[in-house]
Amino acid sequence: MSSVASWADDYRYTTPGKFSAPFHYIDAEDSPPSTYSVDLNHDYGGTSGCIVSAIANYTQRVNDRRYNATNRQQALEFLIHFIGDITQPLHTEAKAVGGNQIPVLWQDADTNLHAAWDTQMVEKDAGGYGAAVITSFSNRLIAAIDSGAYASQKASWVSCTDVRTASACACALSWARDANGINCVYVLQVDETNRELDGAYYSGANPYIEMQIAKAGYRLGTYVNNLAAAA
Repeated sequence: MSSVASWADDYRYTTPGKFSAPFHYIDAEDSPPSTYSVDLNHDYGGTSGCIVSAIANYTQRVNDRRYNATNRQQALEFLIHFIGDITQPLHTEAKAVGGNQIPVLWQDADTNLHAAWDTQMVEKDAGGYGAAVITSFSNRLIAAIDSGAYASQKASWVSCTDVRTASACACALSWARDANGINCVYVLQVDETNRELDGAYYSGANPYIEMQIAKAGYRLGTYVNNLAAAA
């Protein structure tokens, strides 16, 4: 899966793939840090769609024989990416365009809050980037899921992984709401504009980063297995 996990990010910036850009997020019009909420009817994105509707749509397509093998493979590749995106809290938030318009510093270099959660803080937690680093990081999270810190939580992470279309929409919405709550609990609790994040903020963010990545991986594995069983 790792070889195709970032395909949807690359594809969105191509001419034929630009339609898929809104599928990477849902703009929750809530008020963090005081309140959080994801309302599909309100935050859907109109005719453009959103990550919740995209997960439901591509879930249906994966096993739909009316589509050719290439289309079904593409649907699966979208799902692999979106089930990761939907666990990143700022992919479920409208404020400051999901944190993209909150300038911050990372090791004295300019970036934004969304990018820090997408990339810089994840890479620090993992110990860098590259195949060997990803393998080591993945093994650490697998151990935590199997018998460590997440062993008692993992069942709740996959309590909603029904791949029937209507249920897929409801499950994706529940995942978005789960991630969105972290914006109030930590991500947007304090205005970090122009602050250095590699320090106290990163230390506080680290448990959420690891948990959300573990959650996404475990949920994705269960979801793909369910799709295979339904084929």
